[in-house]
Amino acid sequence: MNRSTTAPYSYRHDSAVPAFDDTAPIVIFDGKCVLCSRFVQFALRHDRLERLRFLAAQTELGEALYAALGLRSGDFDTYVLLENGRARVKSDAALRIFAMLGFPWALLCVGRLIPRYLRDTLYDWIARNRLRWFGARETCYTPTLAERSRFIA
Repeated sequence: MNRSTTAPYSYRHDSAVPAFDDTAPIVIFDGKCVLCSRFVQFALRHDRLERLRFLAAQTELGEALYAALGLRSGDFDTYVLLENGRARVKSDAALRIFAMLGFPWALLCVGRLIPRYLRDTLYDWIARNRLRWFGARETCYTPTLAERSRFIA
């Protein structure tokens, strides 16, 4: 994904992307990855303003968005944060999510002082090893009844 040339809401013009409500920030995550699912659970607990919504990458919409954004389908090695029509990936997405969680998690945004290529190198290393280190689910993460309103089907 070319971070500098992706126009806001460009995915809306892709006929393969089903229509969906993108008025609130959306975190697209690997629903089968245990680490990714735990991060979503963490975000759900700490998002006091309930701004974030979540979408498993393995859904029809998740797959279509990955393709529309030029990301590798089937691997789902990055979080995608859709906010105001723009997509953030890798460390940019993670740091923005922490910022949205508020204090004290927003303090992690000091990581922006580290050059992106270094942050993303670390992010990629963790992403490559996440399934081996933390495991994978047989099926995608299923939200609890209380969490369902925060997920896009």
